[in-house]
Amino acid sequence: MPLPESDPTQEAIAWCEDQWGHPDEIALPLSDRGLSLGDGVFETVLIRQGKPQLLREHLQRWQKSAELLELPPPPEKSDVVAWLGEAIDRSRIEDGAMRINWSRGSSNRGLKPPRTPIGRCWGTLHAHLPRFETTRVVISKKVRRWSNDPLALCKSLNYGAQVLARSEAIRQGADDALLLNDEGQLCCGSSANILVLRSGQWLTPPLRSGCLPGVMRGRGVDLRLIREEELSSTLREEDPAVLLNSVDCRPLNEQAKTLAKSLFEQILSSE
Repeated sequence: MPLPESDPTQEAIAWCEDQWGHPDEIALPLSDRGLSLGDGVFETVLIRQGKPQLLREHLQRWQKSAELLELPPPPEKSDVVAWLGEAIDRSRIEDGAMRINWSRGSSNRGLKPPRTPIGRCWGTLHAHLPRFETTRVVISKKVRRWSNDPLALCKSLNYGAQVLARSEAIRQGADDALLLNDEGQLCCGSSANILVLRSGQWLTPPLRSGCLPGVMRGRGVDLRLIREEELSSTLREEDPAVLLNSVDCRPLNEQAKTLAKSLFEQILSSE
């Protein structure tokens, strides 16, 4: 008797409060403040061969972001690992990007937080392999980051400005937008840190510039592969440059094409 065929790998799976299914099928209560106000935080973690990359660093930032927004403490590592394990078992996705979201939970209409917030967690796992293809960018004229802004250190659910910057870039025939800060210096991309190679050293704007404290960026700085330094308002043509986040490292010019993957792997190989 022939053995039954194994279930095919799905492209994505989602979960919320013991519900499992496709991301289009899982619903949040309309009263959730993450849905109505962007009142929450999230992390996106690269999964390789079923193992989360730099999970400790992601959860540390998740915790700090929640504290900054005065949210209830987010779930512990054991919960996240359990969700990931079940997501992989159900979907057979072993190489992907896992996003975990944590909101203040539900409340009545208005900005006033609930007196005793409970918090709500939901997540997704999408099939994903890191991308290293060249990305065309423009400098956004509509969106800026604010230097020394404490909320810039928080990876919140409110991504309206980043969506606007990305849309602006696409209308101009580009793939992404670079953002300046209020001092006119290059700060970051819409969803990644910017790195520039000069004299053999990768440089990235300091956190006081208003850029997000990216997990890969932080690990690179700790390893002394990346050094913090203020950048000007434009990229120099001769300098290799990349946009780096936890799931991709995209070169911005021909000079960086052969360097992006090597940098990405160097940072991850230190775990």
